[in-house]
Amino acid sequence: MITTYTENGWQIITQRSHGLLAGQICARWKLSNQPDRWIETLIATAEHDDVFNEFERNPLIDENGAPINFKETSFDLDASTRLLDMALTKSRFIALLINRHIRFTHGDDPLAKEFISNLKKQEKHWLSDAGVEKKELDMAYELLEFCDAFSLLICQSQIPPEGRRIEISCGPDGTPYSLFQSKESIIVEPWPFAVGKFEIGFERRKIEQLQFKNDEEFRTLLKNSDIENVRFTLAEK
Repeated sequence: MITTYTENGWQIITQRSHGLLAGQICARWKLSNQPDRWIETLIATAEHDDVFNEFERNPLIDENGAPINFKETSFDLDASTRLLDMALTKSRFIALLINRHIRFTHGDDPLAKEFISNLKKQEKHWLSDAGVEKKELDMAYELLEFCDAFSLLICQSQIPPEGRRIEISCGPDGTPYSLFQSKESIIVEPWPFAVGKFEIGFERRKIEQLQFKNDEEFRTLLKNSDIENVRFTLAEK
């Protein structure tokens, strides 16, 4: 989950809500630059964090009783295995994208070394099963990673004030993209989307309590917390 400390408590964005936002960004990608396996790329982008369900998983709080931000977590073998198995039951191409994402996010974690080594061996077989070339997979994953990075910038409130620019990531064509705030819109340059302006959004939860006794107390409050619908407009200029 994505956590933000406030004076009276916490703002929480679930991992699945962040993933849905990434999917909304991906869905507007211009047709001329979409991967051939478009629907599977879109589904993988929206579902890349679906195994991390805060209503089911532990731990949720740290030793100080504060909610654990996603940046404080390390490789989880069970979660990664389940996420990959979920993808494999849907399609080999989605599994290939999830495989790439696990390697991207946990490539430097010693706990993931053996798992990632096995993923690299499996990739060749899955490429053959899916009937795709590596360059097609590369392009699709670069789009997923772009949308993931974009979503995280928004969910972590990292859009700079006063019109200052920040880099998002490189897209599937290798082009570096940046954004800045202009009045009521987020401007993306160069503009990679099919329409000149569209709205995206996600749900943010608010808990007015700073510390929690255990995971169950936090989970109960999270389930019953107020929902704020946060909306943003992306525009070409």
